[in-house]
Amino acid sequence: MTVYPLAAVRALALHASGLDTPNGQEPPATLESIFDILDHLGAIQIDTLQMVARAHYVTLWSRLGSYDRSLFDHLANDPQERRMYEGWFHAVCFLPIKEYRYQLPLQRYLRQNGHHWYTDWIQKPGNQELMTGILERVRREGALRANNLEGEKQKFATWWNWRPEKLALEHLYDFGDLMIAGRVNFQRIYDLTERVLPAWVNTTEPSEAERDGFWMERGAKALGIGLPRNLAEYSKCKKSAAWPVIGKLIADGSLVEVQGETLDGVKKLLVHRDNLPQLEKAAEGEIRPQRTTFLNPFDNVWWGLGRDELFWGFRQRLEAYYPAPKRIYGYFCLPILYRDSLVGRFDPKLERKTGLLRIKALYLEPGIENDEQMLSNIASTMRDFMHFHQATDLLIEKSDPGWFGEKLMRAVDSL
Repeated sequence: MTVYPLAAVRALALHASGLDTPNGQEPPATLESIFDILDHLGAIQIDTLQMVARAHYVTLWSRLGSYDRSLFDHLANDPQERRMYEGWFHAVCFLPIKEYRYQLPLQRYLRQNGHHWYTDWIQKPGNQELMTGILERVRREGALRANNLEGEKQKFATWWNWRPEKLALEHLYDFGDLMIAGRVNFQRIYDLTERVLPAWVNTTEPSEAERDGFWMERGAKALGIGLPRNLAEYSKCKKSAAWPVIGKLIADGSLVEVQGETLDGVKKLLVHRDNLPQLEKAAEGEIRPQRTTFLNPFDNVWWGLGRDELFWGFRQRLEAYYPAPKRIYGYFCLPILYRDSLVGRFDPKLERKTGLLRIKALYLEPGIENDEQMLSNIASTMRDFMHFHQATDLLIEKSDPGWFGEKLMRAVDSL
C-alpha cells in the first residue's frame, strides 16, 4: 500500500481547510466568497473572547486577508441575504442555513430528555411559566434582546451568572422555538424561528444516524485527512455513536483508509473520496501550501484533536482559561503558519481606543532558524492583520528569541 509522505499529508490538510492560497491571490471578498468558505468548512465557531477581532471574523481573515466584516454580518442578519444561522456543531457556530434541519434532532432531544442545565432549571417553580410568558411576548412584540427584559429580572442564576430571563431565552433558542435574528454589540437578538428561518429551508427532521453521517462527511472533507476519531471531533459527535457511522462510510466507499507519514510514524488515516485527487496531487508536489497567516485558537484546522502534534509537531494551546501562573505562552496566542509549517505564535491585545496592536509575547518554535523570506512574509501578514484591525501602531513587548521580535519590527516598519 502507498505510504503518503508527511509533506503530502500536511498539504492536503491545509488545502482542504483553505489555508494554502498564496497571499495576494485570494478571491475578492464578497458575500459569495465568504459564504463559500463557510459552506466548505461546514461551520465557523463563535466565541466571546475579543483580545483581537472575534474568532469567526479571524477565521475568515486567515483565508481571505483583510475584508469588510459587515459582509459576514450581512449573511447572518439580513433577511434578504440570510444564508447562515447560529446553531450547535463543534460548539456554538455559524452554519449554512440550508442545513438547518440537522439541528432538529438535538432540539427534540433537549426538549424531551433534557440536559442537567435544562432539567434542573426548568423544574424550579415559575421557570416554565417564565419561558411561556417570554415566548408570548416575542410573538406579540417582535424580536428582543435579554436587555429588553431587565425590568423583569430576578436574582442571578448560577449558570454563567445569567438572569432567569436570559436563561429562558436560551432554553427557547436551544429547543428551536427561537432563532438568533442578529446581534447588537454582540448581544443576541431573539425572534420566532418561523420569522427568521427562510421559507425555502427544508425542515424535514433526519434521524440521528443520518445527521451524524452527514456531519461526519462534512468533517472529513474539511479536515482533508486525519485520524478516524478526528471526524467525530469535528462535529463533537460522541465516539460511541461515531464508530458505526464511520464504519458504514468506509464500507460504502465514502471514506478511504490510507497510510500516511506522521511525526509519530506511519498511521492509518481517513480521506473522503472527494479529496483523493487532491491527495495524489499533493504527493506529486502539485499542491504546495504557500500561505503565511495567523490562526485563532478556535480555527477549524484545530478541530481534529492531536493533528497539531502529529502533523506539525506543534502543540496548540488556548490558555485563556488557565490561571496566569500556569500559562506557558499567554492568554490568547495565535499560531503563525508559514507555508506548510507552524513556526511560532504570539499573544496579542488590540487597544481599540489608541489603535495599538500590543504583542505581549512572541515566540519562534524550537528548531526554526532565521529565514529572511519567512520574516518578510510574516511582516507583510502582520501589516495586513493590523490593517484588518484598524491598528496604526505595533509594539512587541517580549520575544523569544530576541532577534525574532527585533527583525520583525524592523520589517513591519519598512512596509
